[in-house]
Amino acid sequence: MNKVIKIQSYFSPCGEMLLGSYEGKLCLCDWQKGKRHHLVNKRLCEGLQANIETGESDVINEAINRLNEYFASKRTQFNMPLLFVGTDFQKSVWNELLKIPFGVTWSYAELSRRINNPKAVRAVANANGANAISIFVPCHRVIGSNNLLTGYGGGLAAKEFLLNLEKKIVSV
Repeated sequence: MNKVIKIQSYFSPCGEMLLGSYEGKLCLCDWQKGKRHHLVNKRLCEGLQANIETGESDVINEAINRLNEYFASKRTQFNMPLLFVGTDFQKSVWNELLKIPFGVTWSYAELSRRINNPKAVRAVANANGANAISIFVPCHRVIGSNNLLTGYGGGLAAKEFLLNLEKKIVSV
């Protein structure tokens, strides 16, 4: 294997993340909390048949700039070239996540309805949890049907931080 996923750490105000790029696209913006990130890294390496190497890339540098603007309340859209690595079902969920407006939340049931699979709430929740490109693909905007925050790769405190940041920006 001589294909390479370039990775670099990013320290956000709500936790450490790992950014990754492959062939000019962002394929990773993942929280480094818990064990889930090891599964994500394994899925990327196997799916892309690539190795991970620490290093810089234009895509990672641009992602860092956009994240810094986002956390400084100066960015509401990202428009980055993204690379999804997963099943067709997962990709359909992740593409739908991109349609959630900034500062708005949807329930897992709503997300299921929007992909025309209203009975697949659990599968949608699992796909949402497998999202490897947090923030850029806003899985943090998905909450329980009871309007309560539910699991998040960066932890519920990070999810709450991101949602409050977006609400603050939208209300200005």
